[in-house]
Amino acid sequence: MRPEAKVEESVLWVHRGPAPPMREFHRHDDVEVNVVLEGRLEYLSGGGRTVVEAGSTALFWAAAPHRLLERDPLPPSDVAWIHVPLSTVLSWSLPEAFTAEVLAQRTLVVPTDRVGAHVPGLFGTWERDLATPGGTTSAALLLEAHALVLRIVAAAGGAAGAGTGALPRADLRPVARMASWIAEHFREPVSATHVARAANLNPNYATTLFRRAVGVSLGEQLTRHRVAEAQRLLVTTSMTTAAVAHAAGFGSQSSLYACFTRACGCSPGAYRAARTAPGGGLTRTGR
Repeated sequence: MRPEAKVEESVLWVHRGPAPPMREFHRHDDVEVNVVLEGRLEYLSGGGRTVVEAGSTALFWAAAPHRLLERDPLPPSDVAWIHVPLSTVLSWSLPEAFTAEVLAQRTLVVPTDRVGAHVPGLFGTWERDLATPGGTTSAALLLEAHALVLRIVAAAGGAAGAGTGALPRADLRPVARMASWIAEHFREPVSATHVARAANLNPNYATTLFRRAVGVSLGEQLTRHRVAEAQRLLVTTSMTTAAVAHAAGFGSQSSLYACFTRACGCSPGAYRAARTAPGGGLTRTGR
């Protein structure tokens, strides 16, 4: 998706309009907010689907490969989108439990009317200001984006899940770097030393810091990404299970089976069969 309006291209993206065709999976290191005004969005991320109906707002970290599913005929849609870099979101004053949910790559969906009746008009204002010379500044727009995210958190009742202990804002920045590095390199052989080096930290301290912020270890976060990628490949390709294990970063087919069954409650083969059978809603493609 190519946003129509930008604030300092590397900082923030804003767009309002129909949901674009998305035939390929993609990922980016932003927290994405989707406000569905008309129609609906249906995302495939890993092997799971998330539906965001009209009147709802979704927020998620877009580091995991994801794409919009298309339906025929496509219903008309009107969606407001904003992408804010994860590092920027982590610099804001947000509840630690919410931060942990974001880093765990869970999608938060709330009714838009609980966020505020002004939200649809907010995106139109941003686009008009950005298109007008001397309009709103990037700093002002980021303040408004911060307020929007705070309202989403409040609409969700603070944040889903249990808190993992407060961390100073500065400590969350290396956590973001480690989480982003894992999201980029999970298909490769990875150790705690590799991840810690990405944040210029001692491996023992990096491990403690990450678990305190996210609630899981570096290894568990790595496995989350690999399982999600295996889910995606199982339901969207005809790759063998051995090939899926290799492509998702597992060292062996047996490792894939063990981790996948523990995370999903079934074997990779059973998972594929359940989601690609007639009526499952997904069709495999060759690869």
